[in-house]
Amino acid sequence: TRPVAGTVGVLLLMLLAGPAWSDCGDAPAPGVDWTGCEKHRLILRKADLRGAKVAGTDFSGSDLQGANLNGADLSRASMDRVRLSEADLSGARLTQLSAFRTNLTQARLVRADLTKAEMGRSNFTGADLSGANLAKAEIQRSNLQSANLSGSDLSGADLARVNLAGARVAGARFHQTRLYLTRIEGLDLSGALGLTQAQLDSACGNARTVLPKGLKTAAAWPCPKDE
Repeated sequence: TRPVAGTVGVLLLMLLAGPAWSDCGDAPAPGVDWTGCEKHRLILRKADLRGAKVAGTDFSGSDLQGANLNGADLSRASMDRVRLSEADLSGARLTQLSAFRTNLTQARLVRADLTKAEMGRSNFTGADLSGANLAKAEIQRSNLQSANLSGSDLSGADLARVNLAGARVAGARFHQTRLYLTRIEGLDLSGALGLTQAQLDSACGNARTVLPKGLKTAAAWPCPKDE
């Protein structure tokens, strides 16, 4: 029996010395571990959650206006109908995030990783997405008016019916990006990368849209008002 008892003792020591499991009851703080927790419909305005571990966490319906989520891991988290206006998500990991109808007005997402995020019908008005990775993200029917997309990667993303009026897209990569009925009226696309004539033909521009060299105004422009 001694070997068995000894083994049990070693296991107990390992458990005591090992890292603590995430505690969903912990107060909001930098580096907090809420992995997989239910945090929906909470008031977390201006909460300091820098570097937080919240992968798979359910924040649906919560208020995170002005919160600091710089460098946080939000991969596969649920943030449907969450208020994130003026929040700092710079450098955050948002891969496969679910954020339907989420308010991100004036939010900072500089160099954030939004690969394969599902963020349809969300509001990114005035948001800073410079250098962000939005490859294969689904943000159709969203509002990106006056957003900063400079140097971002939109390769393979779905921007169908997105409003890009007044956005900055210099250095943004549009390789195989879906631009069906995307509003690009008056948009300066001269510094955008990877655009094709087929993409422009499916979008909604006008005579004020500035195009990259080698591309031309689509015959169907401007789109009907009811589109």
